[in-house]
Formats: sequence, structure tokens, C-alpha cells
Amino acid sequence: MITHIQGRLVEKTPTDVVIDCNGVGYHIHISLHTYSKIPNAENIKLFTYLQIKEDAHSLFGFVEKSERELFKMLLSVSGIGASIARTMLSSMEPKQILNAIATADVVTIQSIKGIGAKTAQRVILDLKEKVLKIYDLDEVSISSNNTNKDEALSALEVLGFNKKLAEKVIERIVKDLPDATLETLIKLALKNL
Repeated sequence: MITHIQGRLVEKTPTDVVIDCNGVGYHIHISLHTYSKIPNAENIKLFTYLQIKEDAHSLFGFVEKSERELFKMLLSVSGIGASIARTMLSSMEPKQILNAIATADVVTIQSIKGIGAKTAQRVILDLKEKVLKIYDLDEVSISSNNTNKDEALSALEVLGFNKKLAEKVIERIVKDLPDATLETLIKLALKNL
């Protein structure tokens, strides 16, 4: 219904802003990412998302359209409401979240306050295909290093090695050879365990 608001910035805090638009002050909830990108100019424009509930109408604002689209995608996941989606966008850059979803990095998503293991897995399950389809793989720079590290660790656990010991060995290998393939990581880890 309200796709953007352009007007005079009256008040700015890390969680919300007030924009005066022709004499009407709009209270808009924002993420820390948007807060850091809002220019210090008097007149600003924010892309918005209006959430209508039984007991409240809440307006969320974003400097970039892409952040608004990610917010809407996050809201589509069962168990994620507007406050958790905003916390996610405040905890990480949108590209980091997209990258974590694209690479199925549960640990990164779970590191966000309020997100448990099941919710992190649901986010990945529900959004991975959308993220890979909508965003070019160049834009979502998939970090194969983290994926390789996790897969190598998982393989070593299956082989019966102690997780803590395997983690230390893999960390050392990744430090020495940051571009190591999955096979190389596993072979070197087996030699050192």
C-alpha cells in the first residue's frame, strides 16, 4: 500500500526514524543496516513495507529495495515475524544473510539472536531456491571455503574422529591453504589425525 516515503528527516535513532511528509510525521521502524546507510541530508527517501495486524499498523523502512525484498522473503518463513526479520537485518549485512542462505550455512544464521537451529534450517529450506534463482551467483558470492570446511568436518565425524580434534586440524589446514578443495582438506586432515 505504501511503497516509499520521501520527506524531511525529523528524528533518527538506530531502531526508527520519523519522516515529515507534507505535515504528516511517519514513524518508521528500521534496521541497523538502514540506519548506517541513511544520509545526513535533510530530505530522504525510504522504501517501505506496511504490516497490518489486528492491533497495530507498522511501517518498516529500508534505504535499498533489495533489503526490503529480503525482509519480505524472511517474513514468508514460518516462525519469523517482523521483529526477528529486522533483528536479522540489524545483525548482518543483507548480502551476508543471502550468502548464508545460498550456502546453507546454518551456523551463521543461528548466530543471530532469537534464531534457533530449527528456525535457521527452515529459513534455508524455504528460501535457498528463491535466493539462488533471484540473485545472480556473482552477487551472492558463495563461500565454498566455509562449505568445504563444514563438509570435511562432517565427513571426519562420520569416519569416527573426535569433532574438537578434527575442527582444530581443519582450522590449521584452512589457515595454511585457504583455497583448498574439499578432497584436499579431508586428505590432509586424515594425515594429521
